[in-house]
Amino acid sequence: MRVVFMGTPEFSVPTLTEIVSAGHEVVAVYTRAPKPAGRGQAERKSPVHEAAEAFGIPVFTPRSLKAEAEQAQFAALGAEVAVVVAYGLLLPKPILEAPDYGCLNLHGSLLPRWRGAAPIQRAIMAGDKQTGIVVMQMDEGLDTGAMGPTEIIAITPEMTAGELHDQMMRLGADLMGRALAALERGSLDFTPQPESGETYAAKIDKAEARIDFSKSAEEVHNLIRGLSPFPGAWFEMALAGKPVRIKALRSSLSEGAGAPGALLGDELVIACGAGAVRLIQVQREGKGAMDAATFLRGAGTLPATVT
Repeated sequence: MRVVFMGTPEFSVPTLTEIVSAGHEVVAVYTRAPKPAGRGQAERKSPVHEAAEAFGIPVFTPRSLKAEAEQAQFAALGAEVAVVVAYGLLLPKPILEAPDYGCLNLHGSLLPRWRGAAPIQRAIMAGDKQTGIVVMQMDEGLDTGAMGPTEIIAITPEMTAGELHDQMMRLGADLMGRALAALERGSLDFTPQPESGETYAAKIDKAEARIDFSKSAEEVHNLIRGLSPFPGAWFEMALAGKPVRIKALRSSLSEGAGAPGALLGDELVIACGAGAVRLIQVQREGKGAMDAATFLRGAGTLPATVT
């Protein structure tokens, strides 16, 4: 099929690769414009941009698709379908309607639960036991389109957002590949989303990342794994008389009780409002990720509590 691909981060690259490998004609790739990065602030192309160039596919990086000139350029590509995977720009109605079969989006949740920007993180933070990935026919609403092929994914008790992201990335590429094959055969079916059960996956706010140990151990554990590896849930610990910010990257529920924030014993077990969490992997400010034992060897005398 004649395809326009629209995506930006690493998550999108396997789907682009799958489409190219399946023999579809990717006539153009749309991705976010390069951004300054690193110490020299040199402009860095998105992972999708770099992948597209490696495949020899023309790349477009508009900062908006609202202008008539951009919409005319998109329509002139003559795509049969557009595939959208974490692109990052709003698609106006003329863009949605330009391809013969519209725009197909790969979304990381079991819609209508977790519509919006951060479905992977929100599902884990809420303690959901399962989620999924779906091929959706895009419309003008926020993740409100009809649903096509879907894969259900179990969320295990200690799975992190990073692990779920990687699993979805692999499954999603295969799912979109199968969806395009079905579309080519004329057998791709869609079902309207349920009218109830809608939740919104708001973008993660920086203020949410600080751990509140007055919450239950289960809530703290879910926050830690839902924000791991990025942006990372964090707390402060006084080391050598100075407050040090520490990210908690992996944890488990633990035995014990005490005042919220109290360190229990000689391991990184911290009391919560109900129960306790054991920190398994942490990242001290300015350092790399390390296991708890390594952190404890270098930390010196620990305080009685953390905040």
